[in-house]
Amino acid sequence: MSDASTDAGARVVADTRRWLERAVIGLNLCPFAKAVHAKGQVHYAVSSAAGWRELGADLVRELDDLVRADPQQRETTLLMLTDCLHEFVEFSAYLQEAQRILARLGLEGSIQLASFHPEYQFANTGVDDIANCTNRSPYPTLHLLREASVTSAVEAFPRAAAIYELNMETMRRLGPAGWAALGVVRP
Repeated sequence: MSDASTDAGARVVADTRRWLERAVIGLNLCPFAKAVHAKGQVHYAVSSAAGWRELGADLVRELDDLVRADPQQRETTLLMLTDCLHEFVEFSAYLQEAQRILARLGLEGSIQLASFHPEYQFANTGVDDIANCTNRSPYPTLHLLREASVTSAVEAFPRAAAIYELNMETMRRLGPAGWAALGVVRP
């Protein structure tokens, strides 16, 4: 686990925060992100793990920290990876391992995982489809969310089921040039 106070760790956090502010919140890709960001309830963790085993240890630590934390202080965690899972195929494979870790810890139903990656690609889309950018981030990132918070947010948002489609429409209106102009990740 890298210390976010190091120059490299601080850069990763700054890049991710910029992406969160400009893309996720700025484009309203996640209508629930603005409030937790404004309240300072997003925890940024940087993992310098070189492989699955080290990353698993970092993931377990972050899951444990999130579960133990007061939700008023830490609602969610973004675990950014600097030294592994650069290829989207391997990242996707690791997501199954991350789910196994959740199950092993008895956290299914308590914690939900979301995923973001610089090369994110939805099934049945081309690599250059702008819709993929809804889940493209500066670094491979595991988003750890409290299930109770997700449920509350979805219940409070009347069009929660439509977020996915609305995000794709937003990206298509924005286009590759608009996405690139945000300066958050490559299109």
